[in-house]
Amino acid sequence: MRVHVISDIEGVAGIVRRGQVGGELPLFQEGRRLYTEEINAAVRGAKKAGATEIVVMDCHGAGGEYDFNSLIAEDLDPDCEFVVQNAWTEYTAFLEEGCDAALFIGMHAMAGTPDGVLSHTVSGQAWQSLRFNGTLVGETGINAALCGRWDCPVALVSGDRAVCREATALLGDGLTTVEVKEGIGRFSARSKTPRRARALIEEGATRALKDLTAVRPYDPGRPCEIEVTFTTPDRLEEYRNRRTVEVSGPATIVSRGDDWWQAWAGFFF
Repeated sequence: MRVHVISDIEGVAGIVRRGQVGGELPLFQEGRRLYTEEINAAVRGAKKAGATEIVVMDCHGAGGEYDFNSLIAEDLDPDCEFVVQNAWTEYTAFLEEGCDAALFIGMHAMAGTPDGVLSHTVSGQAWQSLRFNGTLVGETGINAALCGRWDCPVALVSGDRAVCREATALLGDGLTTVEVKEGIGRFSARSKTPRRARALIEEGATRALKDLTAVRPYDPGRPCEIEVTFTTPDRLEEYRNRRTVEVSGPATIVSRGDDWWQAWAGFFF
């Protein structure tokens, strides 16, 4: 069984403030340690379920040289391999080769979620909302669509209560979720201890991988229209001239394609 662990940092137990997730900020080294150990918990759970190949992909843009490079390599479980991307959604080789399931670790809720800890979509400063064929989605939806493009189902999502709710609404009741904290506000939470969270993630990963038919691969639909509304009109300027982009409002663009990947790649890269 080949398992893709796709991770982000904001949904990790104990992480509640910007200082824990930004590469140049003092608390980031603490955040990296918490992050890496939740990944290890998922790897252990996948191994217990019979995974023979596990590839971890860090999807956290921490800034600078830490972009998609926030994991502490030395501390990773030796039974996995890991990817450092240059740009988010750039690496698809493992999915293209055939992947049995994905585990999403440390996910956060979409922009505008009142009880979402550190909630945002792609950019907390620039992106206000994102829709796939009219469905409002966050980064869980982006990663799920990426996996679904190559028929890989998402078996598990871990993070705060808000993202677990969001992921279940998008992917269905067959999804296994692991709630490691409950948001009180955007920068506050009631959290499980790191050790307890890791135990729950390990158990959840093993359980989720026992039934690979519980969740269907996510496809936003064909053809596909992606709509992004930005926080201010100037934020869309960097996308205006990309090959599939149409400006549809003062702060809104749409990108269309025969499928999600064509629409996404046409404006995001």
